[in-house]
Amino acid sequence: MPLAAMHHHALRQSRHAARLGLCPRLCPRLCFSASAPRSASNVVFDAIRSPESFMTHLSACHSPRIPLLTLWTTSYCIHSPGILRALTCLVQSGVGQPEGGVALASVEMDAPDIAANPTDPNNLALMYMINSLPTLLSFDAGEAQTDTRVTDTAKLADEAFLQQWIRTEARRHGQRGGGTPASFFGLFRK
Repeated sequence: MPLAAMHHHALRQSRHAARLGLCPRLCPRLCFSASAPRSASNVVFDAIRSPESFMTHLSACHSPRIPLLTLWTTSYCIHSPGILRALTCLVQSGVGQPEGGVALASVEMDAPDIAANPTDPNNLALMYMINSLPTLLSFDAGEAQTDTRVTDTAKLADEAFLQQWIRTEARRHGQRGGGTPASFFGLFRK
């Protein structure tokens, strides 16, 4: 099949998925592109289910200097699936790409390898002070950006807020401070 025909077929499948209200990440078979990858494209990783996979994702974001956006969840959190779907679709649709790109991964806190020993000092939730679910936390240059952490489910359900948050985090681009409180119009003031 010629390259142009493959691209047309993939585009048609993506449109079909959009018509059905499906997110391409949830339907990987429908998410195919024959075009060359762009240097600052957004990435959606598989769920983090162990400290090792967390470090792998963090390392993968360090070299291209893109922030890793993490949604900390559990299987019993009723808000997480909808928020993760919204974040995934926003990231895959290119929100934050013009600002430098982002990567997204959910962290399954009740996965056996993460929840095995909650008092272990290497426990990810303890290390990054995750005390509310769901929590949206960005990592830039390997460091947690706790000043822009989001735990308010009303904000997490607001698509306009999520778009602005993703764009601000993407602007960090490895500089650890790309978003100042002023750039959020006071959204994170206590």
